Amino acid sequence: MTDTRLAQYRSCYTSVIHDILRGMGRRNFTLPPRIRPLQPEMTLCGPAWTIEGRVDESADPHETLLAWTGLLSKAPAGHIWTTQPHTHAIAQMGELSAETLHRKGVLGCVVDGGLRDTHFILDLGFPAWGTHNTPRDVVGFWLPKAHEVDIMIDDVLIRPGDWLHGDRDGMVRIPAEIVDEVLEASLTAMQTESKVRKAILEGVDPQEAYLNYGKF
Repeated sequence: MTDTRLAQYRSCYTSVIHDILRGMGRRNFTLPPRIRPLQPEMTLCGPAWTIEGRVDESADPHETLLAWTGLLSKAPAGHIWTTQPHTHAIAQMGELSAETLHRKGVLGCVVDGGLRDTHFILDLGFPAWGTHNTPRDVVGFWLPKAHEVDIMIDDVLIRPGDWLHGDRDGMVRIPAEIVDEVLEASLTAMQTESKVRKAILEGVDPQEAYLNYGKF
């Protein structure tokens, strides 16, 4: 993604993108509401770098840390660290990991699991999405199975390179092959919404505004 395209997407809000995807006949693209932003005032968008993991309570602590730091080494700039850990027992992002990814140019993280060291992450300004906070980490408990693979978060399929877009309202997944199409349609829809908003503020009846602009 170019910087211009990323900036344009950041100007969009998730509800508009959601409506565009719905209008295109897409299904199963809204992430479950349990996954929430640590910083709801920040918009996080970009291509997903996917990770799938597994619980292994017999794993050696050294083995788990080697595997974890190996993932951090591989994470590419300009992407969102996106994890299906298959457990909510542990945190999937903490201070040192967030520092590492932030310095590498990773855009943020989305995990179907916990966060920890959240005061440090907040100070860092690294956009982080998760289900809850917990001090427990991956050591001696969790290992990655694969990265850059298709993952499922409930009924939402996320493939490597698919676009994620989230703000205070929630997060949606945009298939990689229609990212440009959705962006163009979203920018157009926001212009139309501005006209509807102006009409409402000027006292136009809401049904009339809807019939005039085809949007509400």
